[in-house]
Order: sequence, then structure tokens, then C-alpha cells
Amino acid sequence: RNILALRGDPPADTPELVRPADGFDYAYQLIDFIKQNTGSDMSIGCAGFPEGHIACTESREIDWQRLRNKVEHGAQFVLTQLFFNNDDYFRMADYLRNKLGVHVPITPGILPILSSAQIKRFSALCGASLPEPILTELDKCGDDENAATAFGIEYASQQCEALLAGGAPGLHLYSLNRSKSVLAIVRNLGLVDR
Repeated sequence: RNILALRGDPPADTPELVRPADGFDYAYQLIDFIKQNTGSDMSIGCAGFPEGHIACTESREIDWQRLRNKVEHGAQFVLTQLFFNNDDYFRMADYLRNKLGVHVPITPGILPILSSAQIKRFSALCGASLPEPILTELDKCGDDENAATAFGIEYASQQCEALLAGGAPGLHLYSLNRSKSVLAIVRNLGLVDR
């Protein structure tokens, strides 16, 4: 049994996260709570941010040290926030393993592009940068969501191939309840029958 321990974001109409009286300020506290209440019956995962958490004002390395803290408190795997430059993922994984001694699976999280507006909104929410070649292609797509989705499938497929070839332990595809793109990507990767 697995559980992904996330602190979460504030509601859309609230500028800051307000912790309930019996809530937690940080994900590592939630991890502690889960461990105390489930023992070893639950495999606990946490979030990682290849470009650093949007709220971390110091540096991505400071954020990655906080990620190590989550692992030290009991997280047994990491799922990353979305990113579009694989170098960000590999830089984070290398830093965690070789500088911080973190040796749990770090699974990259991939969000297929469905539309220009969608990906720009999600990227802004989580602090993921959109490389110039992606922005150029999205500009070519304009308001044509079918073209943007087709581009998103191709880009994510190539991104996933490179991640797996580079040693990523697996993939986490964010479907947002729209499975068409995810199914096309796993077919492109040869993970399901065509």
C-alpha cells in the first residue's frame, strides 16, 4: 500500500495556506503522522521539485535539502512536480544522491500539454519554466487545442524516452482525468499494445 504525503496548496481564493488547528505546516510532519499511525504497513511517498519549490526563496539546493528531510522522516519514494527540461530532473537526482546521500526512487512527473492556456497556467502555479522551443511551438498552435495536444503528446513521449534512457526508475504521468494523451504516450513508449 502506498500513500503520497503532500502538504497541498491553499484554495484558489486564499492567498496563503492557513493551517487548521490540528493540521501540519510541512509535509515531513504529515509523513511522521502517517508513520506513527500505520507503522510499516504503508509505503510513503513525497513530492520533489526539480526546479525547486515555488515558495522556496533561497535556492533549489535548499529546497532539495528539505526534500532530504522528508526522506529522513520516512518518505520511501519521491514523485516530482512537472518539469519540461530533463536536465532539471537529472540535476536534482544527482544532487540528492551524490551530495545529500538520498537513495530512494525519484520518479519524474510528466504533465502532457493539452493546450497553451492549460500548460502556462499549471507552469505558473508550480513554478515550472517553459523552455523557449515549447513556447514557440505553442505559439504556432495558437488556439488549436488539437494541435497543442498532438504537440504535447510528441514532446512528452520524447521527454519520457530520454528520462528512461537516462536511468529514471519509472514515470508518473499526470492525466488530469484526460486519459487520451497518456494512453498515446504509453503507446509511443511501447508500454502497451498499439
